[in-house]
Amino acid sequence: MSSHLPLRRSNSLVAIDDRARDNLRYIRETMERAGSFTSVPGWGGVALGITALGAAVVASLQHSPAAWLAVWLSEAAIAVAIAGWSTLLKARRADDSLLSGPGRKFALSFVPPIFVGAVLTYVLFHAGLVSAIPGAWLLLYGTGVITGGAFSIRIVPLMGLCFMVLGTVAFFCPAGWVNILLGIGFGGFHIVFGTVIARSYGG
Repeated sequence: MSSHLPLRRSNSLVAIDDRARDNLRYIRETMERAGSFTSVPGWGGVALGITALGAAVVASLQHSPAAWLAVWLSEAAIAVAIAGWSTLLKARRADDSLLSGPGRKFALSFVPPIFVGAVLTYVLFHAGLVSAIPGAWLLLYGTGVITGGAFSIRIVPLMGLCFMVLGTVAFFCPAGWVNILLGIGFGGFHIVFGTVIARSYGG
């Protein structure tokens, strides 16, 4: 009988080790969820991307900088409505707070670059530097997504990085490319990343 005792003891130690590893994994995943804003809307991002593609087409048909800007500002208002509504719905389903914890940190990190973008839009437009506006939009939006994404799921900062790269490229492209670049960024990126978020992170 003594010859079987070490085997039983070994099996018991292995079982305890497995349970401890599983418990640590559960604790780590729980802490990650608790420390991250997970209500970034996937399908809302897809809808936002579709409207942005439409805006790119409409904006390309305008014959004045003021009309062009009006189209994109209208799209921005629509995007805010879509993003706000879809984020609220997802947060309610997940019982996630938008006003405290990671949600509050996400907002406080995301909003300042967007505010800077709004100020620069006014300044650049009245300075006659309309061709610089798309690059500023893409670059600052990407900055906001990265800084806010530090408190969210991992794919969000990656999306922000893509916007920043595209925004940098936009500053060196011909003025005739602006609607294409904005369509790629606010349209294509939102659709691609929104689909991934929706499928992998609950809608």
